[in-house]
Amino acid sequence: MLELVIANLRVRPFRTLISVIGVALGVVLIVLFTGLARGMTEEMSKRAANWKAEIIFTRPGAMEPTSAATPLSTAYAGRIEEIEGVRSALPVIKYITPSPKGRFGFQQLDGVDWEPFAEMNDMVLVAGRAPAANDEVILDERQMRDDNVRLGEKLELFGGKSYTVVGVFSPPSGSRIKMSLAAMQEALETNRCTYILVKLDDGADARTVAAAIDRELPGNTVTLTSDWIIDAQNRVPGLATFLRILIGLGAFVSTIFVLLSMYTTVTERRKEIGILKSLGASKGYIVGTIESEALLIGILGVIVGLIAAYAASVGIGRAFELAFEFSPGWIAAAVLIAVAGSLIGALYPAWSASVIDPVEVMANE
Repeated sequence: MLELVIANLRVRPFRTLISVIGVALGVVLIVLFTGLARGMTEEMSKRAANWKAEIIFTRPGAMEPTSAATPLSTAYAGRIEEIEGVRSALPVIKYITPSPKGRFGFQQLDGVDWEPFAEMNDMVLVAGRAPAANDEVILDERQMRDDNVRLGEKLELFGGKSYTVVGVFSPPSGSRIKMSLAAMQEALETNRCTYILVKLDDGADARTVAAAIDRELPGNTVTLTSDWIIDAQNRVPGLATFLRILIGLGAFVSTIFVLLSMYTTVTERRKEIGILKSLGASKGYIVGTIESEALLIGILGVIVGLIAAYAASVGIGRAFELAFEFSPGWIAAAVLIAVAGSLIGALYPAWSASVIDPVEVMANE
Protein backbone atom coordinates (compact mmCIF):
# COMPACT_ATOMS: atom_id res chain seq x y z
CA MET A 1 0.00 0.00 0.00
CA LEU A 2 2.85 2.39 0.83
CA GLU A 3 4.17 2.33 -2.73
CA LEU A 4 0.68 3.08 -4.05
CA VAL A 5 0.25 5.97 -1.59
CA ILE A 6 3.60 7.53 -2.53
CA ALA A 7 2.91 7.07 -6.23
CA ASN A 8 -0.49 8.79 -5.88
CA LEU A 9 1.12 11.78 -4.16
CA ARG A 10 3.95 12.01 -6.70
CA VAL A 11 1.54 11.96 -9.63
CA ARG A 12 0.00 15.22 -8.38
CA PRO A 13 3.00 17.08 -6.93
CA PHE A 14 1.51 20.57 -6.98
CA ARG A 15 -1.66 19.52 -5.17
CA THR A 16 0.40 17.56 -2.68
CA LEU A 17 2.61 20.61 -2.10
CA ILE A 18 -0.41 22.86 -1.50
CA SER A 19 -1.83 20.35 1.00
CA VAL A 20 1.49 20.10 2.83
CA ILE A 21 1.72 23.92 2.98
CA GLY A 22 -1.83 24.07 4.36
CA VAL A 23 -1.00 21.66 7.16
CA ALA A 24 2.31 23.45 7.80
CA LEU A 25 0.45 26.75 8.12
CA GLY A 26 -1.65 25.31 10.91
CA VAL A 27 1.49 24.12 12.69
CA VAL A 28 3.16 27.52 12.29
CA LEU A 29 0.11 29.32 13.69
CA ILE A 30 0.15 27.25 16.85
CA VAL A 31 3.89 26.88 17.44
CA LEU A 32 4.98 30.39 16.49
CA PHE A 33 2.36 32.37 18.34
CA THR A 34 2.31 30.22 21.45
CA GLY A 35 6.10 30.50 21.47
CA LEU A 36 5.81 34.28 21.20
CA ALA A 37 3.19 34.49 23.96
CA ARG A 38 5.22 32.23 26.23
CA GLY A 39 8.47 34.06 25.46
CA MET A 40 7.04 37.50 26.20
CA THR A 41 5.40 36.42 29.48
CA GLU A 42 8.51 34.52 30.57
CA GLU A 43 10.70 37.53 29.84
CA MET A 44 8.31 39.69 31.85
CA SER A 45 8.52 37.19 34.72
CA LYS A 46 12.32 37.06 34.63
CA ARG A 47 12.62 40.83 34.80
CA ALA A 48 10.10 40.98 37.63
CA ALA A 49 12.08 38.26 39.41
CA ASN A 50 14.92 40.75 39.81
CA TRP A 51 12.72 42.73 42.18
CA LYS A 52 13.88 42.05 45.73
CA ALA A 53 10.86 43.86 47.16
CA GLU A 54 8.47 41.29 48.59
CA ILE A 55 5.12 43.05 48.04
CA ILE A 56 3.44 45.04 45.26
CA PHE A 57 0.76 47.49 46.39
CA THR A 58 -1.54 48.94 43.75
CA ARG A 59 -5.12 49.52 42.64
CA PRO A 60 -7.20 46.77 40.97
CA GLY A 61 -6.27 46.37 37.29
CA ALA A 62 -3.33 48.79 37.37
CA MET A 63 -0.70 46.07 36.92
CA GLU A 64 -2.15 44.57 33.75
CA PRO A 65 0.58 44.42 31.09
CA THR A 66 -1.25 46.77 28.73
CA SER A 67 -2.35 49.26 31.41
CA ALA A 68 -0.73 52.70 31.61
CA ALA A 69 -2.90 54.10 34.38
CA THR A 70 -1.66 56.01 37.44
CA PRO A 71 -4.54 55.46 39.88
CA LEU A 72 -2.58 55.36 43.14
CA SER A 73 -1.72 58.27 45.43
CA THR A 74 1.97 58.38 46.34
CA ALA A 75 0.87 59.24 49.90
CA TYR A 76 0.19 55.55 50.41
CA ALA A 77 3.96 54.97 50.57
CA GLY A 78 4.25 56.85 53.87
CA ARG A 79 1.26 55.05 55.37
CA ILE A 80 2.67 51.65 54.33
CA GLU A 81 6.04 52.42 55.94
CA GLU A 82 4.24 52.89 59.27
CA ILE A 83 3.08 49.25 59.27
CA GLU A 84 5.12 46.85 61.36
CA GLY A 85 7.54 44.75 59.31
CA VAL A 86 7.90 47.26 56.43
CA ARG A 87 11.37 48.67 55.82
CA SER A 88 10.59 50.92 52.85
CA ALA A 89 7.91 51.66 50.25
CA LEU A 90 8.73 53.09 46.82
CA PRO A 91 6.21 54.60 44.34
CA VAL A 92 6.64 53.63 40.69
CA ILE A 93 4.92 54.73 37.49
CA LYS A 94 4.63 52.19 34.71
CA TYR A 95 3.88 53.79 31.34
CA ILE A 96 3.07 51.82 28.19
CA THR A 97 3.53 53.38 24.75
CA PRO A 98 3.58 51.97 21.20
CA SER A 99 7.07 50.85 20.26
CA PRO A 100 8.99 53.54 18.33
CA LYS A 101 10.75 53.26 14.98
CA GLY A 102 7.97 51.17 13.49
CA ARG A 103 8.67 48.15 15.68
CA PHE A 104 5.98 45.63 16.53
CA GLY A 105 4.60 45.74 20.08
CA PHE A 106 4.88 48.16 22.98
CA GLN A 107 7.53 49.99 24.94
CA GLN A 108 7.39 50.24 28.73
CA LEU A 109 8.89 53.10 30.71
CA ASP A 110 9.37 53.29 34.48
CA GLY A 111 9.32 56.42 36.57
CA VAL A 112 11.14 55.67 39.84
CA ASP A 113 13.78 57.31 41.99
CA TRP A 114 16.94 55.36 41.17
CA GLU A 115 18.90 55.36 44.44
CA PRO A 116 16.14 53.87 46.66
CA PHE A 117 15.10 51.53 43.86
CA ALA A 118 18.65 50.27 43.39
CA GLU A 119 19.13 49.83 47.14
CA MET A 120 15.84 47.98 47.50
CA ASN A 121 16.49 45.59 44.60
CA ASP A 122 20.28 45.21 44.56
CA MET A 123 20.62 47.07 41.26
CA VAL A 124 23.83 48.71 40.03
CA LEU A 125 24.90 51.21 37.41
CA VAL A 126 27.48 49.61 35.12
CA ALA A 127 28.18 52.92 33.37
CA GLY A 128 27.31 56.57 33.80
CA ARG A 129 25.22 57.97 36.63
CA ALA A 130 21.67 58.10 37.91
CA PRO A 131 19.16 60.49 36.27
CA ALA A 132 19.04 63.85 38.06
CA ALA A 133 17.24 66.26 35.74
CA ASN A 134 13.74 65.67 34.38
CA ASP A 135 15.09 65.18 30.86
CA GLU A 136 17.48 62.31 31.72
CA VAL A 137 17.01 58.52 31.53
CA ILE A 138 18.96 55.34 32.17
CA LEU A 139 18.72 52.15 30.11
CA ASP A 140 19.61 48.51 30.64
CA GLU A 141 22.33 46.96 28.51
CA ARG A 142 20.01 45.32 26.00
CA GLN A 143 18.06 48.54 25.43
CA MET A 144 21.31 50.37 24.77
CA ARG A 145 22.12 47.77 22.12
CA ASP A 146 18.61 47.74 20.63
CA ASP A 147 18.43 51.53 20.29
CA ASN A 148 22.10 51.77 19.26
CA VAL A 149 22.72 54.71 21.58
CA ARG A 150 25.64 55.76 23.77
CA LEU A 151 25.90 57.73 26.95
CA GLY A 152 25.17 61.37 26.31
CA GLU A 153 23.03 60.72 23.24
CA LYS A 154 19.33 61.51 22.96
CA LEU A 155 16.19 59.38 22.96
CA GLU A 156 12.78 60.60 21.88
CA LEU A 157 9.98 59.52 24.20
CA PHE A 158 6.35 60.52 24.78
CA GLY A 159 5.82 61.35 21.12
CA GLY A 160 8.92 63.43 20.48
CA LYS A 161 10.24 64.79 23.78
CA SER A 162 14.04 64.46 23.94
CA TYR A 163 15.79 62.72 26.85
CA THR A 164 19.53 62.32 27.46
CA VAL A 165 20.89 58.84 28.24
CA VAL A 166 23.07 59.26 31.32
CA GLY A 167 23.51 55.72 32.67
CA VAL A 168 23.30 51.96 32.10
CA PHE A 169 21.88 49.67 34.80
CA SER A 170 22.00 45.95 35.48
CA PRO A 171 20.39 43.45 35.84
CA PRO A 172 17.21 44.11 33.81
CA SER A 173 14.30 44.79 36.14
CA GLY A 174 10.84 46.05 35.22
CA SER A 175 11.10 48.31 32.20
CA ARG A 176 14.33 48.72 30.23
CA ILE A 177 14.09 52.52 30.33
CA LYS A 178 13.88 54.39 33.62
CA MET A 179 13.62 58.03 34.59
CA SER A 180 12.97 59.71 37.91
CA LEU A 181 9.46 59.62 39.36
CA ALA A 182 9.29 63.43 39.13
CA ALA A 183 10.26 63.33 35.45
CA MET A 184 7.54 60.81 34.65
CA GLN A 185 4.95 62.75 36.65
CA GLU A 186 5.89 65.91 34.78
CA ALA A 187 5.59 64.16 31.39
CA LEU A 188 2.21 62.65 32.27
CA GLU A 189 0.99 65.74 34.19
CA THR A 190 0.10 63.74 37.29
CA ASN A 191 1.18 63.48 40.92
CA ARG A 192 0.17 59.86 41.30
CA CYS A 193 1.77 56.46 40.59
CA THR A 194 0.95 53.00 39.23
CA TYR A 195 2.15 50.81 42.10
CA ILE A 196 4.30 50.82 45.22
CA LEU A 197 7.10 48.32 45.83
CA VAL A 198 7.30 47.28 49.48
CA LYS A 199 10.55 46.00 51.04
CA LEU A 200 10.25 44.17 54.36
CA ASP A 201 12.49 44.00 57.40
CA ASP A 202 14.76 40.99 57.66
CA GLY A 203 12.83 38.04 59.05
CA ALA A 204 9.39 39.56 58.45
CA ASP A 205 6.81 37.16 57.01
CA ALA A 206 5.59 38.49 53.67
CA ARG A 207 2.08 37.03 53.91
CA THR A 208 1.58 38.35 57.42
CA VAL A 209 2.70 41.86 56.44
CA ALA A 210 0.59 41.73 53.25
CA ALA A 211 -2.46 40.84 55.33
CA ALA A 212 -1.70 43.74 57.69
CA ILE A 213 -1.41 46.16 54.75
CA ASP A 214 -4.70 44.89 53.36
CA ARG A 215 -6.43 45.44 56.70
CA GLU A 216 -4.95 48.89 57.13
CA LEU A 217 -5.59 50.03 53.56
CA PRO A 218 -8.64 48.09 52.28
CA GLY A 219 -9.94 48.29 48.73
CA ASN A 220 -6.50 48.08 47.14
CA THR A 221 -4.56 45.12 45.65
CA VAL A 222 -1.77 43.65 47.76
CA THR A 223 0.22 41.00 45.90
CA LEU A 224 3.32 39.05 46.85
CA THR A 225 6.01 39.57 44.23
CA SER A 226 6.56 35.80 44.09
CA ASP A 227 2.87 35.24 43.28
CA TRP A 228 2.91 37.96 40.64
CA ILE A 229 5.87 36.33 38.88
CA ILE A 230 4.29 32.86 38.89
CA ASP A 231 0.99 34.26 37.63
CA ALA A 232 2.51 36.47 34.91
CA GLN A 233 1.03 34.59 31.95
CA ASN A 234 -2.45 34.71 33.46
CA ARG A 235 -2.15 38.46 33.83
CA VAL A 236 -2.05 39.05 30.08
CA PRO A 237 -5.66 39.92 29.21
CA GLY A 238 -7.30 37.43 26.86
CA LEU A 239 -4.12 35.37 26.37
CA ALA A 240 -5.80 32.04 27.16
CA THR A 241 -8.67 32.87 24.79
CA PHE A 242 -6.22 33.92 22.11
CA LEU A 243 -4.33 30.63 22.38
CA ARG A 244 -7.56 28.61 22.20
CA ILE A 245 -8.55 30.50 19.06
CA LEU A 246 -5.13 29.76 17.57
CA ILE A 247 -5.56 26.05 18.26
CA GLY A 248 -8.98 26.04 16.65
CA LEU A 249 -7.74 28.01 13.65
CA GLY A 250 -4.75 25.70 13.21
CA ALA A 251 -6.98 22.63 13.34
CA PHE A 252 -9.44 24.19 10.88
CA VAL A 253 -6.72 25.14 8.39
CA SER A 254 -5.16 21.66 8.46
CA THR A 255 -8.52 19.92 8.14
CA ILE A 256 -9.95 22.07 5.36
CA PHE A 257 -6.83 21.94 3.19
CA VAL A 258 -6.66 18.15 3.36
CA LEU A 259 -10.41 17.81 2.87
CA LEU A 260 -10.39 19.87 -0.30
CA SER A 261 -7.28 18.18 -1.64
CA MET A 262 -8.46 14.64 -0.99
CA TYR A 263 -11.97 15.34 -2.27
CA THR A 264 -10.60 16.73 -5.53
CA THR A 265 -8.20 13.80 -5.79
CA VAL A 266 -11.00 11.28 -5.33
CA THR A 267 -13.07 13.03 -7.97
CA GLU A 268 -10.20 12.81 -10.45
CA ARG A 269 -9.41 9.19 -9.59
CA ARG A 270 -12.88 7.69 -9.87
CA LYS A 271 -11.83 5.45 -12.76
CA GLU A 272 -8.70 4.28 -10.90
CA ILE A 273 -10.75 3.56 -7.77
CA GLY A 274 -13.37 1.77 -9.85
CA ILE A 275 -10.67 -0.48 -11.34
CA LEU A 276 -9.30 -1.25 -7.88
CA LYS A 277 -12.75 -2.20 -6.63
CA SER A 278 -13.46 -4.36 -9.69
CA LEU A 279 -10.21 -6.21 -8.89
CA GLY A 280 -11.47 -6.96 -5.41
CA ALA A 281 -10.31 -3.99 -3.32
CA SER A 282 -12.52 -3.70 -0.25
CA LYS A 283 -14.03 -0.54 1.19
CA GLY A 284 -11.52 -0.73 4.03
CA TYR A 285 -8.61 -0.89 1.59
CA ILE A 286 -9.85 2.19 -0.27
CA VAL A 287 -10.41 4.12 2.96
CA GLY A 288 -7.01 3.02 4.24
CA THR A 289 -5.28 4.20 1.06
CA ILE A 290 -6.87 7.66 1.17
CA GLU A 291 -6.24 8.00 4.91
CA SER A 292 -2.62 6.91 4.44
CA GLU A 293 -2.14 9.65 1.86
CA ALA A 294 -3.61 12.15 4.32
CA LEU A 295 -1.36 10.86 7.10
CA LEU A 296 1.73 11.25 4.94
CA ILE A 297 0.66 14.77 3.99
CA GLY A 298 0.14 15.53 7.68
CA ILE A 299 3.61 14.27 8.62
CA LEU A 300 5.26 16.25 5.83
CA GLY A 301 3.25 19.32 6.87
CA VAL A 302 4.41 18.95 10.47
CA ILE A 303 8.05 18.76 9.42
CA VAL A 304 7.77 21.78 7.11
CA GLY A 305 5.74 23.71 9.70
CA LEU A 306 8.22 23.16 12.53
CA ILE A 307 11.14 24.23 10.33
CA ALA A 308 9.22 27.30 9.14
CA ALA A 309 8.19 28.26 12.69
CA TYR A 310 11.77 28.05 13.94
CA ALA A 311 13.10 30.05 10.98
CA ALA A 312 10.39 32.67 11.43
CA SER A 313 11.11 32.97 15.16
CA VAL A 314 14.80 33.59 14.46
CA GLY A 315 14.02 36.22 11.81
CA ILE A 316 11.35 37.99 13.87
CA GLY A 317 13.49 37.85 17.00
CA ARG A 318 16.43 39.51 15.25
CA ALA A 319 14.31 42.10 13.46
CA PHE A 320 12.01 43.13 16.32
CA GLU A 321 13.87 41.91 19.45
CA LEU A 322 10.96 39.71 20.50
CA ALA A 323 11.51 36.71 22.74
CA PHE A 324 10.31 33.23 21.73
CA GLU A 325 10.18 30.25 24.07
CA PHE A 326 8.87 27.06 22.52
CA SER A 327 7.10 24.64 24.81
CA PRO A 328 7.35 20.87 24.19
CA GLY A 329 3.71 20.64 25.20
CA TRP A 330 2.55 23.14 22.59
CA ILE A 331 4.76 21.56 19.93
CA ALA A 332 3.24 18.15 20.71
CA ALA A 333 -0.23 19.70 20.57
CA ALA A 334 0.52 21.24 17.17
CA VAL A 335 1.75 17.89 15.83
CA LEU A 336 -1.31 16.03 17.10
CA ILE A 337 -3.70 18.67 15.79
CA ALA A 338 -2.06 18.70 12.36
CA VAL A 339 -2.06 14.90 12.01
CA ALA A 340 -5.56 14.51 13.44
CA GLY A 341 -6.84 17.34 11.25
CA SER A 342 -5.36 15.66 8.19
CA LEU A 343 -6.98 12.32 9.01
CA ILE A 344 -10.35 13.90 9.83
CA GLY A 345 -10.23 16.02 6.70
CA ALA A 346 -9.73 12.90 4.58
CA LEU A 347 -12.60 10.94 6.17
CA TYR A 348 -15.38 12.16 3.89
CA PRO A 349 -13.35 11.84 0.65
CA ALA A 350 -12.26 8.36 1.78
CA TRP A 351 -15.82 7.30 2.49
CA SER A 352 -16.97 8.74 -0.85
CA ALA A 353 -14.26 6.76 -2.62
CA SER A 354 -15.17 3.54 -0.82
CA VAL A 355 -18.80 3.58 -2.01
CA ILE A 356 -18.01 4.19 -5.69
CA ASP A 357 -19.84 1.66 -7.87
CA PRO A 358 -17.19 0.09 -10.18
CA VAL A 359 -19.82 -0.93 -12.75
CA GLU A 360 -21.17 2.60 -13.05
CA VAL A 361 -17.68 4.07 -13.25
CA MET A 362 -16.51 1.64 -15.94
CA ALA A 363 -19.68 2.21 -17.96
CA ASN A 364 -19.49 5.99 -17.86
CA GLU A 365 -15.70 6.53 -17.93
